[in-house]
Amino acid sequence: MAKKAKNFKKSKTGVYVSLASTAFGAISVAKQAKMARNDADTLRLIDAAVSAAAIVTGMAILYRELKRLGDDDVLLG
Repeated sequence: MAKKAKNFKKSKTGVYVSLASTAFGAISVAKQAKMARNDADTLRLIDAAVSAAAIVTGMAILYRELKRLGDDDVLLG
């Protein structure tokens, strides 16, 4: 069973879970950016932009991993 847990992150299900958690992180970054714009806080706005870039990069990496796993989903092409 420990071996299953080790390989979970490399499974399709693990990648989908990672994608979902990253998407939820995008919600908090959007809230942070909105609050920074309302407060005219440049430093928080920069932080939100950097966090958004990290989320986009993470989603791209997870998408590539999903393609590598050979997902037969029509939406992935």
